[in-house]
Amino acid sequence: MTSFQSTLGEEGGIAEELAENQRAISIAEFFEKNKHMLGFDSGARGLVTAVKEAVDNALDATEEAGIAPDIYVEITEVDDYYRLVVEDNGPGITKEQIPRVFGKLLYGSRFHAREQSRGQQGIGISAAVLYSQLTSGKPAKITSRTKGSADAQYFELVIDTDDNEPEIRNERTTSWDRPHGTRIELEMEANMRARSQLHDYIKHTAVVNPHARVELREPGLDEPLKFERGTDQLPAETEEIRPHPHGVELGTLLKMLDATESYSVSGFLQGEFTRVGGKTSTKVCDRFRDRHFGREMAWATPNPHDEADIEDALIDAVANKSADATDWFATRVAETVGDRERIAHHDLVEIVGNLADATEAEFDETFGETVRENAVGAAWAECTRTDLLTATLYERIDDATSTRKDDAAIQGLAERLADKFAGADDPRHRATRDELAAYVDRSADRVEEATGATFGDTARENVVEACWSVMSTVPDDLPKVKTIADDRDTASELLEAMRETDILAPPTGCLSPITAELVEAGLRKEFDADFYAAATRDAEVHGGDPFIVEAGIAYGGDLESDGSADVMRFANRVPLVYQRGACAVTDVVKGIGWRNYGLDQPGGRGLPSGPAVVMVHVASTNVPFTSESKDAVANVPEIEDEIELAIREAARELKSYLNRRRSLEKRRRKQEVLGRILPEMADKLASVTGRDRPNIDGALGRIMNNVLVERTVEDGTVTLAVRNHSERAEDLDVTDIVDREPTAVSDGASVVDLDDEWFVQWSPSVSAGETARLTYEVSDGDGATFDVDVEGVESEKLTVDT
Repeated sequence: MTSFQSTLGEEGGIAEELAENQRAISIAEFFEKNKHMLGFDSGARGLVTAVKEAVDNALDATEEAGIAPDIYVEITEVDDYYRLVVEDNGPGITKEQIPRVFGKLLYGSRFHAREQSRGQQGIGISAAVLYSQLTSGKPAKITSRTKGSADAQYFELVIDTDDNEPEIRNERTTSWDRPHGTRIELEMEANMRARSQLHDYIKHTAVVNPHARVELREPGLDEPLKFERGTDQLPAETEEIRPHPHGVELGTLLKMLDATESYSVSGFLQGEFTRVGGKTSTKVCDRFRDRHFGREMAWATPNPHDEADIEDALIDAVANKSADATDWFATRVAETVGDRERIAHHDLVEIVGNLADATEAEFDETFGETVRENAVGAAWAECTRTDLLTATLYERIDDATSTRKDDAAIQGLAERLADKFAGADDPRHRATRDELAAYVDRSADRVEEATGATFGDTARENVVEACWSVMSTVPDDLPKVKTIADDRDTASELLEAMRETDILAPPTGCLSPITAELVEAGLRKEFDADFYAAATRDAEVHGGDPFIVEAGIAYGGDLESDGSADVMRFANRVPLVYQRGACAVTDVVKGIGWRNYGLDQPGGRGLPSGPAVVMVHVASTNVPFTSESKDAVANVPEIEDEIELAIREAARELKSYLNRRRSLEKRRRKQEVLGRILPEMADKLASVTGRDRPNIDGALGRIMNNVLVERTVEDGTVTLAVRNHSERAEDLDVTDIVDREPTAVSDGASVVDLDDEWFVQWSPSVSAGETARLTYEVSDGDGATFDVDVEGVESEKLTVDT
């Protein structure tokens, strides 16, 4: 059967006809048909995404201007549509920029900047405008006023999807009660089925942005949701940085090489990358030389009785020079070589050059390039006789292989490896590491064929490493930058040299982590729990972009105890409310053995159960998301490792807290039992012995090794005896509340009068086994009422007998 493809071209003009139907499409036109890629795949989610994009823009704008964010979000029903209004108190947008910011996809100021920000591509808010006009046919309404302006600018616009350009429907100046800021109003086809996700987004935004005030009004809410500021401290300002050498890929490196104005590799490295100074550049260049030129084998120098051979060879090689000059030159070269333990070809070239210069100065005779080359050749031939090469290699192989290898096998491998160097095309005995590995493999194979002695993979690698460690980096000039840019293989060698050089982690000035302190503060502000912990990791690198991972945990209190723990995910201070199952954060949380930290985990894998919130924040100059909608962090091993380490750091504090709580609960139960038994024992003892009931006051505190607080009142003097029966010193805050004015208060106390009640406060430090006595006087001590409060020690370790 004849296929359609086989008939193409049989009739003239088919290719031309197909070509006429092909045309470029704009990015706006593409997303018009693929709006789901940006998070606008349904009315419910589309509304949440639009709120997210507008609020993220507002937060970025206010923070960049050094303004504490004050954001207002309102959703109302208007006929068949929902109207979304988002206002902020940011610096405002200039008249010229408003149409481009809201009416052109991929228009922004942050795409090329290597610093942390919520938005980068310039898609988010313009995508919300596009979704609005697609579903309602109505333009976006934007009002913005810059600081110091008398009036605000008002625009109504849509996006021309054919050209990805703003189409202005209305433009005018207007009055606005805000002194500066921006307001956007969108009408769209939507619904409130994702109300919980919307509330999560707003609440979680407040958690990781405790410096922001956010208010949400929506249909069905009797009162607006208000999240007040938890701190006046704005996030640290970020600084743009250059890429880090460890994260650059080959294509990016080629592009950078082609664009740079540097001529040398060293200048390129120091000028285009962060954390590369002179010393680091030298290390990279040396590793680049190793890959590009190879290293030179440094052979053991001849023994003293062989020096005459080098000297005689040099005398024979130097022609047409006086005997004194020749002898002086040959003697000193032989002595200098003999003083060295090892020598490579470039070392010999340097020695001959330096001593040739010295001979010229001493004897006023010229030792030109030809003489020097002949001298190097003659001396190198003596230094690299086959027996000397074999002896050097025998020593290296013997040190690198196990004692089970017999001398014959080692000698055989040394001889064959020496033949490889001696027979190489380059008489300087240069080889890259890969070429050296090939020499060793072929030599080991020949030994096995000849003698049956085997050298396994580990032994061969050890031999390669032993030889490579004594080979020397050559001093040859590196290719110029433009030459490298035109040669993919050479650029790849430079890239590998950069990656294998130890380089400091990138500076963190480009990042603005929340900090562990504010992560905990955000959790405390929004969750009523018994325990909080947070951790911020040091910066790491992925793909040339630095990143920091932070984690926080809240436990107990009013948190929901049924079902799985709540996992809150954030990227650059933005909550991720969708695609939880596709996110690296969720994968890491599921992979941790939470039972080791005191939480239930059915089946030993998956999300932990119980009253807990686990929060993870990834801050980076370029967060790797799974899609354009930025709903989930991609599974990048470097980031996953840091997420796990951050969570475990906070979880260790949770484990300590839960262990301590279980211990205190066990202690409390024991104390309750003793509290019931001791009086019964005292009564029984009195009954059996016929004596008075024994005084058991304070006995419970002594038995439990508690801190015991006892009050006595005698002749108007009140004494609080604080006895420490524990095994460590205790720092306490003791407050006695009395309805009579206290006098003669003991040293270190403060007195506060509040509505005819006096608070007498001490902060004693009581060593183990010691007693502190706190005193004051009151009139009519027998008629006074007292109430003591003790802080600084767990209630389970405290006995109050007053």
